[in-house]
Amino acid sequence: MPRLGVNIDHVATLRQARGGKLPDPVYAAYLAEQAGCDSIVAHLREDRRHIQDEDLRLLRRKVGTALNMEMSIAPEILKICLRVRPDQSTLVPEKRKELTTEGGLDVEGNFKPVSKAVEKLEASGIAVSLFIDPEKKQIAAAKRSGARIIELHTGRYSAAKSSSQKEEYFKQIESAVDYAAGLGLAVNAGHGLDYSNVKKIAEIRGIEELNIGYAIICKALYVGLFAAVKEMKELIGKC
Repeated sequence: MPRLGVNIDHVATLRQARGGKLPDPVYAAYLAEQAGCDSIVAHLREDRRHIQDEDLRLLRRKVGTALNMEMSIAPEILKICLRVRPDQSTLVPEKRKELTTEGGLDVEGNFKPVSKAVEKLEASGIAVSLFIDPEKKQIAAAKRSGARIIELHTGRYSAAKSSSQKEEYFKQIESAVDYAAGLGLAVNAGHGLDYSNVKKIAEIRGIEELNIGYAIICKALYVGLFAAVKEMKELIGKC
């Protein structure tokens, strides 16, 4: 059964819409942990559109499971990560105009700066995960970079319009998991996963953790965050 990481970015998105103090992403993290999640995920973007520096500092003090900081490899963000010292950092691509992360990090095409960031973070005792597309060339580059973990981008699977297309993308993910595991990498997955499509991904042998945010926060508007996280955890647990 994969672990569940809960991304709390969109709690902060709602707060930033009014520029106030509520809803509080740190309290949201507490509720998610009480409901049984295994880690808290927060993305400190360069434009600070949701999670803020102070949120990250408070999360580091309050999170009782594990704190996974999603981040670009921008020097400023790297310095903050080294100062905060989360349990894990997940390196992702970042574009200012995107609504959300649009694809995996091109490790092969940006090997030198990515591997330098991995080296700095690992030397500080921070486990590094690379958020990449389920492609062998990217997985191989991730292994060469020194990262110990990858997170496979499940966006194409989640957004597939037809059953045949969904099956095609599922097989790509399944094959990528096997290949990465063979290289000795720990494999996580995430992006676009929700209550209707997560079960099949969770059943793939070798996936250790699923990181989910938007779907859980949306569900929480109707049933509350505790219930939304608990339901997702139970859904994954049935696999």
